[in-house]
Amino acid sequence: SSRVQDQLRNTQQICHTYGAFAAILEGGSVVTWGVPNYGGDSSRVQDQLRNVQQISATGSAFAAILADGSIVTWGASLGGGDSSQAHDQLKKVQQICATGFTFAAILADGSVVTWGDPNRGGDSSRVQGQLSNVQQVSGTSNAFAAILANGNVVTWGAPRFGGDSSGVQDQLKGVQ
Repeated sequence: SSRVQDQLRNTQQICHTYGAFAAILEGGSVVTWGVPNYGGDSSRVQDQLRNVQQISATGSAFAAILADGSIVTWGASLGGGDSSQAHDQLKKVQQICATGFTFAAILADGSVVTWGDPNRGGDSSRVQGQLSNVQQVSGTSNAFAAILANGNVVTWGAPRFGGDSSGVQDQLKGVQ
């Protein structure tokens, strides 16, 4: 971090992947350091990293929410660093949750958009019709669980890591 030490003033938030850090500075700019392909090199998107409100991380990529509700991603593509396939959907992002390999964004309308490794939560197409009025999303290393406004829970991702809750679904009612 000696390369960026003089830039790390008035730091508001620090987030990490398995091999890199990202810091939001006062004013919403971002400084990164560490392993380049784990998000330590943000030079490809640095000019977009303005008015950053929050940063989330998988094991190898970062996602930043900007003040206008759009996002910027960088790091390993399969780890969520490439959100280009979901880019048009990623508007009015309210919150981002991450697993070890995937991101899930809750939008202002309560829907969810996912990207990253499709086998580890990045493909939510199986449950997309159920993902409305989402209040919260939480992730394991390879799966997500979303709490809906009615208290029901929807899961997806690697079954072994919690992506399949069918065995307890009747108990997942009225979750707060």
